[in-house]
Amino acid sequence: MVRGIENNPNVANETEPGYGQLFAVLSRRRYWLLGVLGGVLTIATALTLTAEPTFQSTMQILIEANYQGRKDIQPGADSEFTDANVEIDYATQINVMRSTLLLQRAVDLLKPEYPDMTVKELKQTLVLTPLVEENSNTKYTKIVEANYVSNDPVKTQKVLQTIYQVYQSYNREQQEQRLKKGLKFINEQIPGVRNQVAQSEAQLEKFRTNQNLIDPEQQAAAINNSLNAVVQQRQVLRAQFQDTEARYRVLQQQVGSTPQVALSSSRLSQSPRYQSLLNELQRTDLLLAARRGTFTDADPGVQKLIELRQSQQALLQAEQARVVGANVAQANAAGDLLSQGQRGGLDLNITAQLAEVQTSLSALQAQDVSLAKTEQGLRSQLNRFPKLLEEYNRLLPIVQINREKLQQLLRAQQELSLEIARGGFEWQALEQPVLGLQVGPNIKQNLLLGLVAGLMLGGVAAFLREATDDAVHTSDELEKQVSIPLLGMTPEMPQTKASEPVVSLPFGKPNVLAPWTVQVSNWPPSWESLDLIYKNIQLLNTAVASLQSIMVTSAVAGEGKSTLALGLALSAARLHQRVLLIDADLRRPNLHQMLNLPNEEGLSTLLASDANVPSNAGIQSSGSYIDILTAGPMPADPANLLSSERMRELMAKFEDTYDLVLVDAPPVLGMVDAILSASFCSGVVLVSRMGKVTRTELTQATAMLSKLNMIGVVANQGHGVSHSYANYGKEQGVVLQQSWGQ
Repeated sequence: MVRGIENNPNVANETEPGYGQLFAVLSRRRYWLLGVLGGVLTIATALTLTAEPTFQSTMQILIEANYQGRKDIQPGADSEFTDANVEIDYATQINVMRSTLLLQRAVDLLKPEYPDMTVKELKQTLVLTPLVEENSNTKYTKIVEANYVSNDPVKTQKVLQTIYQVYQSYNREQQEQRLKKGLKFINEQIPGVRNQVAQSEAQLEKFRTNQNLIDPEQQAAAINNSLNAVVQQRQVLRAQFQDTEARYRVLQQQVGSTPQVALSSSRLSQSPRYQSLLNELQRTDLLLAARRGTFTDADPGVQKLIELRQSQQALLQAEQARVVGANVAQANAAGDLLSQGQRGGLDLNITAQLAEVQTSLSALQAQDVSLAKTEQGLRSQLNRFPKLLEEYNRLLPIVQINREKLQQLLRAQQELSLEIARGGFEWQALEQPVLGLQVGPNIKQNLLLGLVAGLMLGGVAAFLREATDDAVHTSDELEKQVSIPLLGMTPEMPQTKASEPVVSLPFGKPNVLAPWTVQVSNWPPSWESLDLIYKNIQLLNTAVASLQSIMVTSAVAGEGKSTLALGLALSAARLHQRVLLIDADLRRPNLHQMLNLPNEEGLSTLLASDANVPSNAGIQSSGSYIDILTAGPMPADPANLLSSERMRELMAKFEDTYDLVLVDAPPVLGMVDAILSASFCSGVVLVSRMGKVTRTELTQATAMLSKLNMIGVVANQGHGVSHSYANYGKEQGVVLQQSWGQ
């Protein structure tokens, strides 16, 4: 089928190039790529073969001092005053090892044997690399690998040995300097710390003296324990007091009086005089009662007994006061003297118990009062301890810190002094330098690098050449460049050898075709592609107006328009079409040379005269004929002939006579002949040779033909033509005949 796209010249620029396009560019510019690659490989080989051999020696150094790695030093003894435990900055350490100062020492030591050596040379050839752990790409070890390259294997070993000596000397100097600096700092700090210890101890001692305390924390704990004991004692005492008080109330109820009255009664009951007076009073009461039973109180006998009773009662009260005391007697004056002085043994026992319980209550109350005073005193003492403890806890840590700091300084002073006296601050060489091994020139490596560089430079050269090339190379580029359909592609046909003869028989009637014509007709990929192109034209013929005459042209010369015109004629003839092929290139005709035909008469003579058109001049192909009208002699004014009415009449007559008229026109650019010829044809086919026509030429040609019936474009020598049926039809031949009829 015919394919077509819109006319958009920028489509190719807007699409990102794919891998296929990149490989296509490299394939087209393979000679540039291979040329640059060969040149680079040649240079790499020459440089490798002429290069002087080089040798390399290697050593590995553990950049950690013995002092830094000692395990018997107590942590914190001197690390605070030296940099022994500081993490190594490998970048800085390696820069120091590469410094001019250290390398100059090595150069000075090597001067007797290698007087031409310089620091600059040593810097360029000495490589220091920190080694990383096997399972980590970023965690460095404490090992540095040193590599030195030279043309002398002995020199490589001696240089590394000297470098190692310089590093050892530098490390000893740095370690001793670090330790001495730390020792100096310690010696400067010790007097000040001693003064701080003395001052803090004096403040603590003054505090203890003023407060009469040795250890406030212990004393506060002791007072707190005593307070807890007193509180517990008071709780026990309260329980005892409650029990005793309950017993007291029970006894008091049994006695029926107050404890004082009961005690007084007990004493009076035990007093013989009081009991004697009490008995006499009782007898008087009996006599008085008996007398009153007979007489009234006015009776002298009754009056005498009353007076006697009063006298006895006064004596009894006096005895009571003497026995129990005046105050108690006065308090008990209202009581019954008889009942008070007459108690039995049981009452006396209860009274004794009541007195005892009262005494116990008094003792318990006294103890509680004493304990309360003690508790109050302890609480008062304990309340003053928070401030004392705060002050004590402020002073004591200062003393302890100053003492620990002083002890630490003294230990560090001792350790650093011993380390300085002992020495041994050397880096360990894990791998000693040996005689240098040859490392260059490495032919394989250099050739591989040359190959990579050559491919890169060759690719750059190929793409630069491609960028400067405006030619259209593929059918895809052709489709993107023009707005007309792509009718098909023709393969690149084999070239005719120059030694092959071109046969020209008398009378312009050859019996043998030219070799090129045989190739066109017999090479299967060629006529298969031409058949496809012609079929696409036929499809266009059914879709649009009838295409009985088709002009074949190109943008510039040499794009294969004549070849395509002849091929289309052969394809049409093979499909049983009567075809007339006209060579309309009156300036540089080519068709008669391709077919070994005479050119004494042709289109130019027909246009210039009224002669009849020859009726039988053709090529026979499988029983069909192709009539050929050559260009004829070159006229003085080709444009005048091609634009004449005679040309129109001839084309009309040809279209009536033949099924298809093919016009081989000159190129479009540079002359008007193609435009004039196209005006008499039904359609125009543009031929573009891949790799020859440029985008500019193609754009100009399509612009000039855009107003005419341009039906499509053919990619000559385009890539992608299938040869899967290349063996088909190899044995078929084409027999061409030419005859000029009357």
